[in-house]
Amino acid sequence: MTLLMIVLATLASGLLSVLVAASLTVTVLSRVVRHLVSLSAGVLLGTALLHVLPEAFGADDPGHSGHGGPGAQVLFATLLAGLLFFWLLEKVELFRHVHHHEGDGHDHHHPFDAQQAGRGGYAVLVGDGVHNFCDGVIIAAAFIADPWLGAVTTVAIVLHEIPQEAGDFIVLLNAGFSRRRALGFNAISGLCAVAGGVAGYFLVEPWEAALPYLLVVAASSFVYVALADLIPQMQQRMGWRETLAQVGWLGAGLAIVVLATTLLHEAGHAH
Repeated sequence: MTLLMIVLATLASGLLSVLVAASLTVTVLSRVVRHLVSLSAGVLLGTALLHVLPEAFGADDPGHSGHGGPGAQVLFATLLAGLLFFWLLEKVELFRHVHHHEGDGHDHHHPFDAQQAGRGGYAVLVGDGVHNFCDGVIIAAAFIADPWLGAVTTVAIVLHEIPQEAGDFIVLLNAGFSRRRALGFNAISGLCAVAGGVAGYFLVEPWEAALPYLLVVAASSFVYVALADLIPQMQQRMGWRETLAQVGWLGAGLAIVVLATTLLHEAGHAH
């Protein structure tokens, strides 16, 4: 049952986000991308700090009193290592986050999409495939820890993947791919999430002692994406209306996590 939930969740993460992103026109993307970025930042930070990390520390020591014992120190060290790991992956372009689009209102010294396309459309696909595989492992670890945590984590990843997949789709078009070819290759890349989920299930379940550390790595990926990629994009000079909208979308992302967590736990207790 757990494996089935993981497969369905990773299909949603890998393929649903690709299909939604591909169905949006460039005009629509230019209007909504900044809102999706703000929403994603709130969802990722909320999921990492309000749900995944507390679950990891609870799994490490259910009777832990919060005084920062050796187990907590190791988990914090794992968090630091995870942040550095994802930074290094992005440095070698194996953990890509593409959220900018032509006409999105941001100022770039060179057209961003053309710049990315110049690096090669296949490089985008390889990086996206590795990213999706990591997402699949993260989803598997979350479901093994707690099905409700897995559901919340999947929601966070799907909301984050839509603007990213939209960016990848446009980059591939600018790299010379046809719409059908770009959609097909993006879908194949999205299936890497399913492969990661299945691999994570068979690798994580026999090693439950490592689960808290995997959850911390998952949280570190969410925090890294939010702070290194999404938040900097939100640091643009804008009018008070745009600023209020940005804060509102960020708050909506946090509210989604809190509401989803509350409803899912209530449903769990009801059964």
